[in-house]
Amino acid sequence: MTNSIKRAIFGIIYVVIMLAGSYYSNESRFILFFSLTLISVYEILKIRSGKSKVLHVLYVSTIMIWYLIELKIILFVFILTWTFDTFAYLIGTKYGKHKMIPNISPNKSWEGFIAGLIISVIISFVLFNLDFFSNETNSTILIIIGFILPFTATTGDLIVSQFKRRAGVKDTGAIIPGHGGILDRIDALMITIPIIFILTKIL
Repeated sequence: MTNSIKRAIFGIIYVVIMLAGSYYSNESRFILFFSLTLISVYEILKIRSGKSKVLHVLYVSTIMIWYLIELKIILFVFILTWTFDTFAYLIGTKYGKHKMIPNISPNKSWEGFIAGLIISVIISFVLFNLDFFSNETNSTILIIIGFILPFTATTGDLIVSQFKRRAGVKDTGAIIPGHGGILDRIDALMITIPIIFILTKIL
């Protein structure tokens, strides 16, 4: 099995688990996010072995905030993040010439980021007009998410990349074949969701 096929298969399994765990019930959603938190804390403790860990553990522990956000907004964020990541990767790999921060994440390019930003805004507009959300959902929050997610997702990705670079490792773990650890998959959500939680409280 080639790495690309392995990556695709386990990527699909990961997406199914995330969506099913989030949507099935409040209990399954709590178990999912609690499990993600425990695994992420384990991964960060492992790559920070022999170094200060308190702030890093607090950072990854914010995953539990996800449980406090409206389900459809969480699903919306998942869909946008995965779409942004996919298009940023595909366009960046093929056309990326201007690197963002090569000393931290050499594969990230401005071309990929812009492509991801454009598709995120388009998907936001499509989901909003397909009545994906109830009338009670604050439309202002959805519009803001569509525009800020590419920036927060990229920031979260770069933060974890910096963690790995300082630890001298390629991945935070190996729990997802072809992808690495849990933090390698949810890094783009680490900044996005806490910010969205704050927005839901003030708007």
